[in-house]
Amino acid sequence: MANQPDLLGYYAARAREYESVYAKPERQEDLATLHAAVPEFFGGRHVLEVACGTGYWTRRIAATAAHVTACDLADEVLAVASASYAASDRITYRMADAFDLMDVAGQFDAAFAGFWWSHVHRQNLRGFLTGLHRRLSAGAIVVLVDNRYVSGSNWPITRTDDAGNTYQRRTLNDGSVHEVLKNFPSAEEIVSTISAAGGRDVLYRSLTYYWYVSYVVGPAVERPS
Repeated sequence: MANQPDLLGYYAARAREYESVYAKPERQEDLATLHAAVPEFFGGRHVLEVACGTGYWTRRIAATAAHVTACDLADEVLAVASASYAASDRITYRMADAFDLMDVAGQFDAAFAGFWWSHVHRQNLRGFLTGLHRRLSAGAIVVLVDNRYVSGSNWPITRTDDAGNTYQRRTLNDGSVHEVLKNFPSAEEIVSTISAAGGRDVLYRSLTYYWYVSYVVGPAVERPS
């Protein structure tokens, strides 16, 4: 979370209550769809997970993957993640900055980032994706999941900066209030940003409360005419 210290502090403070967001009744149908769809992309693969948080998606991906290396920059969420999943040779949790992945050990033919895109400034997204792609083998599959904005289910937008980034003011159980970067991109923005960073075969899918996208890393493959 380079250059995002407030976001890091927010998620450190929120660690113990983070997964309550997945209990929202109106989102259960969409979550069931994601629970079924996301792990299917990673069967037998070595997955690099960015900004894993408390490991909610790590645990689900590990059900099909050969191995998941799950990274985050906050000690507090990694402690929760480690405690919530029994010791396994299929998951390695480690501290790493999403913008500096070169020191993460391993060879990866897949990557996953859940609810991270929305926390990256729009002007930094291509750089993040380019850095991620450098850490993956050619032909690796990437899956990204994030929120769509639905009034009444999401915190309201309270500020927009000059670059078009949007922010929310969130209150935690301890009463502390935090301003959090939270963007809600269009399908066109998502696809064009991924393509500009070297992704191909981009498939975007929209649910009511979430979106998810899958694509392949590397140059386009020539097909016989």
